Amino acid sequence: MNILYINHYAGSLKYGMEFRPYYLAKRWIANGHKVTMMAASYSHIRAKQPEVTTPFVSEIIDGITYQWCKTPSYEQNGAKRFVNMLVFIFRLFQYAFKINSVDAPTAVIASSTYPLDIFPAWFIAKKFKAKLIFEVHDLWPLSPIELGGMSKYHPFIMLIQFAEDFAYKHSDSVVSMLPKTLEYMVSRGLKKEKFNYIPNGIELKEWETSGLHANSENGKLIEEKIQSCKAEGFFTVAYLGTHGLANCLENLINAAEILRDEKIFFFFVGPGPEKESLKALAQKKKLLNIIFVDSIPKGEIPIITKLFDVNYIGLKKESLFRFGISPNKLMDYMAAKKPIINAVEAGNDPVKEAGCGISVPAENPQALAFAIQEIKAKPETELLLMGENGYKFVSNENDYEKLAQKFLKVMEK
Repeated sequence: MNILYINHYAGSLKYGMEFRPYYLAKRWIANGHKVTMMAASYSHIRAKQPEVTTPFVSEIIDGITYQWCKTPSYEQNGAKRFVNMLVFIFRLFQYAFKINSVDAPTAVIASSTYPLDIFPAWFIAKKFKAKLIFEVHDLWPLSPIELGGMSKYHPFIMLIQFAEDFAYKHSDSVVSMLPKTLEYMVSRGLKKEKFNYIPNGIELKEWETSGLHANSENGKLIEEKIQSCKAEGFFTVAYLGTHGLANCLENLINAAEILRDEKIFFFFVGPGPEKESLKALAQKKKLLNIIFVDSIPKGEIPIITKLFDVNYIGLKKESLFRFGISPNKLMDYMAAKKPIINAVEAGNDPVKEAGCGISVPAENPQALAFAIQEIKAKPETELLLMGENGYKFVSNENDYEKLAQKFLKVMEK
């Protein structure tokens, strides 16, 4: 097959997030297929941006043909980001007329978080009689309505709603990363037989080939601190990832305050807009059982994640999570073969399903503190079993090798 994968934010190991399109495409290429990745030249989630000086720049990364569409930069949500989206959609229509019969796609995937790319994707699929796949990351416009408080009558929301409904009606298949979205999608016009659930994934081979020790300054700092904690008999709890409002990390700080007199130490690893305010909160509470460490390289995540006694994931209480969650962070924790404390209330509970830790109510520091104490008190054999359960679950459900094959079957229907 010749696959055209449209993802505004598509990344790679070279540029950073997002990684799902990259890992899927690599697997498809290994199976003899060709993949062209259409992506914007600027994305707020990439660590590094490609150099793009003309409307289209082609680059081969690990066998994948990246077609970078020149788009303006932006800093936060607002008018400039919307302009960035519109320019990307315009570029896609431009690109439709550049495709020749040799490069004609047999499958077109529209996969940006917002659904506006369905229009040029549909146009290209129609032009070349290709299969059209609509891949859903988050439910837009429900996300900005329920999380951002936007009115359903806002012109932007009405445009997004039209695009979502159009996608469900005109796509040959829909792939959802969230497990509990079928009923909602059917209510918006999707035919049930078009629905496919393919969650986020993890490249387990990276975990099998990772080194034994960190080389980065921050990685070495964490290793040294963990060694110090273990020498003094401390139990270690960690959060690794973005420090944002949604991650509800004040919940973990409040639990650390409850446990301040116990031999438990907390690690906050990663970047994010809320990091400084979280540091200030910890200082205000005079907590000496917390350390904040900046980002570590992606290649060191397997090394570092395995060092902690238990890993934490949390989210704020939001009605939108009734459709389920599929966070990459949780898969990293499972791959590390360590127990997990899950402070998320959602339509699914992978930690409970896997038997790899303890789930507690969201935004409840007392329940979180009790869970940490409970994990700490368990015998080593039980903790090892939790870790193995998590690894088996993520290996069966989330390994990109299996997800790529599942996705191929959707395109081959």
